[in-house]
Amino acid sequence: MAEVLVYVDHVDGAVRKPTLELLTLARRVGEPVAVALGNGAGDTVATLAEHGAIKVLTHEAAEYADYLVVPKVDALQAAHQAVSPAAVLVSSSAEGKEIAARLALRLGSGIITDAVDLEAGDEGPVATQSVFAASYTTKSRVSKGTPVITVKPNSAAVEAAPAAGAVESLSVTFSEQATGTKVTGRTPRESTGRPELTEAAIVVSGGRGVNGAENFSIIEALADSLGAAVGASRAAVDAGWYPHTNQVGQTGKSVSPQLYIANGISGAIQHRAGMQTSKTIVAVNKDAEAPIFELVDFGVVGDLFDVVPQLTEEIKTRKG
Repeated sequence: MAEVLVYVDHVDGAVRKPTLELLTLARRVGEPVAVALGNGAGDTVATLAEHGAIKVLTHEAAEYADYLVVPKVDALQAAHQAVSPAAVLVSSSAEGKEIAARLALRLGSGIITDAVDLEAGDEGPVATQSVFAASYTTKSRVSKGTPVITVKPNSAAVEAAPAAGAVESLSVTFSEQATGTKVTGRTPRESTGRPELTEAAIVVSGGRGVNGAENFSIIEALADSLGAAVGASRAAVDAGWYPHTNQVGQTGKSVSPQLYIANGISGAIQHRAGMQTSKTIVAVNKDAEAPIFELVDFGVVGDLFDVVPQLTEEIKTRKG
């Protein structure tokens, strides 16, 4: 069976959940070979092996932290030359998509971005995508070169599948472009204690109906009771009620959680484009004609200021 390269997204050796999802998908089309780069790369091996990596290619160098994405592209190109894989999988983060695009250009290969599923095909991996603001679902495959595919977080359930996880040191020669853009400083993001929005299994969002920044505490309380991330519509963000980093939609972030709860959100196409691939969608809105009700699995017609606190209390009661 052909090998499939999986780019490892980790922080000092702690592997992020989207990478484990990529390993699950990689096993459908071949044998996963993980590529772990930078500080703590060696510490990722046990986790990667537990989730199906037959081999882990590691390389630690200061360039991965000191410069932007080009050193990582150099490393993936080196891994491609060493392995000759059937495909290269990368998580669909902003950085991941830039890495994938640069790699595909170097390899002279086709690229598929924001896939939500992956399956084996007679002529190579077949990717499922949600396109045109999630109005259509398509199946595509790359017809030239090694397929480079980015996959949205929460597209697959993480499955343990213990494998050898043999460690090999990757030989990387950095290109002249690798040191062209230097990172001059970093500011740690203030932690809210909640999951990362694009990776969360549950997202609770508020929109225009929240009617003020001070009322987002109601949305946050429900999110915290569920261990969820907090999102916001563009209307709420533009009004200054919640940070832009939490905006869900066409001009914000795309999410695909197991559960999405929309509160006081009308459901304009721009918002739907960022959350329509959620597995289960629940909406609370006092307008029974709101467009959001066209795509929900469960809808509650009511005032969110009455419904959401009751829901929060019920969840807390059931959790004991």
